[in-house]
Amino acid sequence: MPSTVKSLTNSLMRLINAIFSLSLCLLLISQPVLALNDGQELVLETWKLVNEGFLNSQKFEQVGWRQLRKKALEQPISTSEDAYRAIDSMLLPLGDPYTRLLRPKDYKAMKESNLGSEINGVGLQLGARNEDGEIVVIAPLEGSPASDAGIVSGTVLLSVDGEAPKKLGLEATAARLRGEMGSQVIVKLQPPKGDPEEIILERRIVDLRPVRTRRLRDESHTLGYLRITQFSEGVPEQVGEALQELSEKGIEALVLDLRNNSGGLVSSGLAVADAFLNKQPIVETKNKEGINDAIPSEEQTLYDGPMITLVNGGTASASEILAGALQDNERSLLFGSRTFGKGLIQSLTSLSDGSGLAITVASYLTPTGRDIQNLGIEPDRFLDLPEPLNPGATEDRWLKDASLFLQASLDQKGIEEENAIETDIVQGSSDVDEIKQTQQNLLNKDE
Repeated sequence: MPSTVKSLTNSLMRLINAIFSLSLCLLLISQPVLALNDGQELVLETWKLVNEGFLNSQKFEQVGWRQLRKKALEQPISTSEDAYRAIDSMLLPLGDPYTRLLRPKDYKAMKESNLGSEINGVGLQLGARNEDGEIVVIAPLEGSPASDAGIVSGTVLLSVDGEAPKKLGLEATAARLRGEMGSQVIVKLQPPKGDPEEIILERRIVDLRPVRTRRLRDESHTLGYLRITQFSEGVPEQVGEALQELSEKGIEALVLDLRNNSGGLVSSGLAVADAFLNKQPIVETKNKEGINDAIPSEEQTLYDGPMITLVNGGTASASEILAGALQDNERSLLFGSRTFGKGLIQSLTSLSDGSGLAITVASYLTPTGRDIQNLGIEPDRFLDLPEPLNPGATEDRWLKDASLFLQASLDQKGIEEENAIETDIVQGSSDVDEIKQTQQNLLNKDE
C-alpha cells in the first residue's frame, strides 16, 4: 500500500475513532437528561413555569437562570423533599418571596383558606417585607388567638418555636403557625413600637367568616355596615346578598370596612368592585410584556348610594385594588391609615405531585396609574391613633367617625334639597306674578 494511502487511511481511522468517542461522551452526558426521575421532572416543571410567567424577566440574566436549573438538576434528588429543597434553592436568587413552592400540605391549607372555610392555627396573615425579606404581620384574623393577644399590623416575627421566619420563608412560617387545636406555639415578636416580646399562642379553629354586616341607626338616619376580611371564592355572592339585605332595610349610606383584609383572590376583589362601580376602570395590570388596558366594571351596580371605606395597614393586595378603584373613581372617600402596599399579583398552579407553585406574574396600577408596591394608598382622611383593635365593635372609634361623617353629609344634602325646593317655590311665585303682570299689560293695551 502506498505510503500516502496508508497515511490517509490512518488519519481516517483516527477521525472515526474520535467521532465515536465524542458520540459516546455526548450520549453519556445526555443520558441523565433523557431519564429524569420524578423529583427531577418536578424541578424542570417548576423552572419552565417560572421562566414563562415571572414578571421580572430581567432578573433571569442577573442570576444566571439557566445555570440555576442545571445546578438544581445536578443535585442528588431521590425523594420529594430533595426536589423541594432544590426548587427552593433555585427560586431564592430571584429575590421575590411571593414566588415560592408550596408543599402539598401547605398548598391544601391555602386552597381551603381561599374557599372561606375554617382553619386551625393562630390567625396571623403574613407578608414578606420587600426591603429586607423579614416576615411581618399584615393583619390578625378577627376572633383568632393572634387578635386576642393584641398582635397588630406591621409586627415583625423574630422566631417561631425558635426558628427564624426570614430563613424559613413565608409559606414555611405560616405552616409552623398552623396545627392541631389545643397545641401551642411560641412566637417572638417585634411590634412597630416597643421592645421585642415572646408570647405563647394556643392554636384553635378560626372561623374565617369573610363577610359581616349590620345596620347602624341613630335618631335620624339608618346606615349599613359591610366588613370584608378576605377575598375568598364565595365572597362576591355573599357581598351581593348582604347589599340586597341592607337595601331592603332602607339604608341611606354605607360604611365599607376593608381593615385587616390582606387580600386573597384578585378575581373575587374585581367582582366585588363591580357591585359599586358603573362601567368605570377598576385596575390596570402590568406583566412582562407591558401595561394592559384597564379592567372595567360592569354596567349594573348593586349599590350606588353614599359610602365611606375604612382602610389600614392590614389592607393589602386585592383589597387595595378595590380601595384604589373606589378612590380614583371618586366613588368613595377612604378613611383610616395608609394601606400595606402589596401591588403584586401571583398565579397559583398545581404541580404534578400535589404541591403548588405561586409565581408573581403581574403588578397592578390603580385606575389613575398609581403603583402602590411598597408605598400603599394614602387615605383621604387620616383617623386618630391608636387604631381600634376590634373593628366593627360598638367601641370602634373609626367606625363612629365614618358614621358621623356620613350622617352630616346626609343632613347637608337634606338642607340643600330643602333650599332648592324653596328656591323653586320662590321662583315659581315670581313667574306667576310676572305672567299676571304681562296679562294685565295686554289688557290695558287693548283698552
